[in-house]
Amino acid sequence: MRYPPVEPKNVLVTGCSTGIGAATAVALRERGWRVIPTARKEADLDALRRDGFEPVSLDMAESGSIAKAVEQVLALTDQAPGAVVNNAGYGQPGPIEAISRDAMRRQFEVNVFGMQELTNALIPHFRRNGGGRIVNISSVLGRVSFPFNAVYSASKFAMEALSDALRIELDGSGIAVSLVEPGPIASAFRKNAVKIAHETLDFESSRWGTVFRAEVERRLGNPQPFNRFTLPPESVASKIAHALESPRPRIRYCVTIPAYAGAWARRLFPDAMTDAVIRRSARKKLRRAGN
Repeated sequence: MRYPPVEPKNVLVTGCSTGIGAATAVALRERGWRVIPTARKEADLDALRRDGFEPVSLDMAESGSIAKAVEQVLALTDQAPGAVVNNAGYGQPGPIEAISRDAMRRQFEVNVFGMQELTNALIPHFRRNGGGRIVNISSVLGRVSFPFNAVYSASKFAMEALSDALRIELDGSGIAVSLVEPGPIASAFRKNAVKIAHETLDFESSRWGTVFRAEVERRLGNPQPFNRFTLPPESVASKIAHALESPRPRIRYCVTIPAYAGAWARRLFPDAMTDAVIRRSARKKLRRAGN
């Protein structure tokens, strides 16, 4: 389907303190976009200001913060926002039975409810402008769920479902909805997930507790393993740029070989085959831990 170009080229990019968000803000600015980045911490907002941006404070878990951020974006863009890149989020790791209801709720508040609340607040302005772009940053884990990442994966599955339905609901409005599904990206994501694991998990409540504790300790020593499958955040930024600028943006963009592999596995392999592959890996970890 063909969509009109975004004019004026104003874009709100959430979660720009590091990683994909920071790389996207820089890449889009270089392509002529007026980028309004967001961050939650004041130190990160100051860093964005030093880089020449006009950042907006945003906590995706708070409706009041979202409403205030939208108000600021409208003022900065003269009521004409053109696009939003929903990148802000985090990963709640751990065995499912070791994750509390509060931790699960927080994951969905940030990754799903806040994302959609922000998008809903901008859609009327996109309609009034005659079109717009919504780019949601999902994950390969929005296609395939793995042990120790189920709650994060569930939030990305939810993002995928919302995006698919919203794309149809917005048919004829000139507003495109795209999903970007990265695999392993060089960023602070894993380091932050390790920190969250220490803060939120009861390692003794699951038979997988010993396994996951060992995994957490390993990641503390090597928070971001670099291998041939890991790409820099700029690789994601280039796909986001295509989704914002192409007259025919794709519905989904995979980034990294594992992301493509996950997408194809979900399409081609029976669930039992996928389970068998993942189960084999999980059992090896359990045996190594002596359980």
